[in-house]
Amino acid sequence: MKIIFSTLLVLLTFTQAFAQQPVRIAIAGLSHGHVDWIFNRRDKKDVILAGIYEPNKALAEKYAARYKVDKALFFTDLGRMLEEVKPQAVSAFGPTNEHINIVRACAPLKIHVMVEKPLATTFADAREIQSLAAKHGTQVLTNFETSWYASNQHLNDLSKTGRLGEIRKVLVNDGHQGPKEIGVSSEFLEILTDPVKNGGGALTDFGCYGANLMTWLMNGERPLSVTAVTHQNKPAIYKRVDDETTIILQYSKAQCIIQASWNWTFSRKDMEVYGTKGYAIAADGTTVRQRLEERSPEQLVKLDPRSEPYNDPFSYLAAVISGRVRPEQNDQYGLPVNVLVVEILEAARESAKQNKTIFLQGS
Repeated sequence: MKIIFSTLLVLLTFTQAFAQQPVRIAIAGLSHGHVDWIFNRRDKKDVILAGIYEPNKALAEKYAARYKVDKALFFTDLGRMLEEVKPQAVSAFGPTNEHINIVRACAPLKIHVMVEKPLATTFADAREIQSLAAKHGTQVLTNFETSWYASNQHLNDLSKTGRLGEIRKVLVNDGHQGPKEIGVSSEFLEILTDPVKNGGGALTDFGCYGANLMTWLMNGERPLSVTAVTHQNKPAIYKRVDDETTIILQYSKAQCIIQASWNWTFSRKDMEVYGTKGYAIAADGTTVRQRLEERSPEQLVKLDPRSEPYNDPFSYLAAVISGRVRPEQNDQYGLPVNVLVVEILEAARESAKQNKTIFLQGS
């Protein structure tokens, strides 16, 4: 009995140690401002930075100096990096329109990919990414800050358990004073203000949050129509892209209004969900105001932040790759939701361009 117990203990210890082995991650691009996250989490041991692809040598030098990164980790050729460092996953931090190239390179090598929101700039690219992931059995995740918010999870739980009733109206307000105004890097600003690299201005940068949240709340239901109005309140700064966008998603029994702006007084990412029984407002990541009965007053709910791995995109990526977390079909990070997000954004751009409502085929 002691021998059997000892053997089981050894096997359990071995299994746990194997499961907790850090995931080898490579970075593709340094121009996206969110890339600094991975350099500022060295206290966590769930991932190992195996390589960095960045063709801009000056930018690579800047990051090597800022974070004291071994220059041997840097590559100017993506294919060579993948071949030499053999990462388990690649996290993309370059222009959004280059996400397709990252997946084309990684998927055939069985390398998983995580990109910054949104998944792609065109619906065609999004569908190709989905096809490549299915063909090669790889994960392609899209990171949204709002997936880390306990408040949004609370609203979704209220909806799923029927306490809000049927969803009728959702308002999503996202944005800040403007990328130049808040002081993003010159490399990141160049992406955000390029209609090809970013797919639009505020429409893409912050409209994607609302499209992601609403698709998630509606369990993947496609809207019947998309109507968008874009404008340049600051054409002297944002000459080629919109800095103000409102998108209306119409469903059979619900409507979502997405206000994506580079003109907010302060940075915000909040959401209001109104149902047939009650409403709930996610004021920030951990604060909810809710009223679930007409005869009851509004309540203030303070939530604990989400626990790991749901509060850190790299922890989540590592958990998915190691098998500790299996993304659901209707997952904020997952492909089914985010392919539809790109379809919605593309319809919104077309709506603003044609000055008319776009009806989605098959809805």
